[in-house]
Amino acid sequence: MASISYLRNEALPTVRAGYPGNKLFGNEFANGEALFEPSFATALKWQLSTNPQKEEKKLDTWAPAVIECNAAFSATEDMLVWLGHASFLLRVAGVTLLFDPVLFSSLGLRHRHALPCQPEAIRGIDYLLLSHGHRDHLDEKSIRLLAQQNPDMQVLSSLRMGPLLRGMAPSLPVQEAGWWQQYDLGPDAPLEITYLPASHWHRRGLADMNRVLWGSFLIRVADKLIYFAGDTSYAEHFEAIEKQFGPIDIVLMPIGAYKPAYLMAQSHVNPHEAAKAANVLRAGHVVPMHYGTFSLSDEPASEPLRQLNDVAAEGLLRGDLHTPAVGEVMRWQDWE
Repeated sequence: MASISYLRNEALPTVRAGYPGNKLFGNEFANGEALFEPSFATALKWQLSTNPQKEEKKLDTWAPAVIECNAAFSATEDMLVWLGHASFLLRVAGVTLLFDPVLFSSLGLRHRHALPCQPEAIRGIDYLLLSHGHRDHLDEKSIRLLAQQNPDMQVLSSLRMGPLLRGMAPSLPVQEAGWWQQYDLGPDAPLEITYLPASHWHRRGLADMNRVLWGSFLIRVADKLIYFAGDTSYAEHFEAIEKQFGPIDIVLMPIGAYKPAYLMAQSHVNPHEAAKAANVLRAGHVVPMHYGTFSLSDEPASEPLRQLNDVAAEGLLRGDLHTPAVGEVMRWQDWE
């Protein structure tokens, strides 16, 4: 029986009263209170099984439209830009944030659409926000390039992420937080950023199961709350976040990589669960992500967005749905 302990960054404030820190079973982070370890047997079952939508997926060549957005990185106005998959450029109060950038294709992760900007254009980043360590969210080649092009950039991420990133870019400053902890952005920062729960897991190699924490982010600027859900299955943390912070103005919510359910249900939300989560958060605006860029699962490429659009058309999504092209500049500050 593994020993139980709790871990947090003692240098950062914890915003949830009485929260002891993230639970560890031995050296593995728990998924909330329980330990979750995806099994090789389940993954092998998937590899040996036939996808009932195999032909439909093969014929579905849909990909998101792409708009070139190089100029967004040298602009000064606030904006939100989807860069594909789970990557966003977000400028709030003149501060530039970049979420989970994967700028290059790699083994098993081939982009299905063009990047909307040249990687060399991604400059002027103040904070790089990394939700967790999976390769479709944390790409070593991208990290090295961004560290080189953005010498003043700081990373905001999770407990035990620092050593992993120092192997990629040794001089990159990393601030680690546990769930419900607020990052130190300095006394004059015009925004607050808090690391929050997600229902997921970590693995990059053969011997690092759940050694690095995973989570989500909440950005508070003036009277607006913007939530980036990261990778997550549907779980009770959405209710806890709404209880702590109240209605969320803008929710960036994953909707893809959910089939087969026996493999994916404890890792990712499907479109209906994504809508349910957004409703629980009382989201005013919903921007879907984590679909269309990589082929990670059995559903056809266009299915996640079609299903979410159907949910919205039936009046079952509380907030306004925004489905931008990759690279499209959205003026989030004008959304009511």
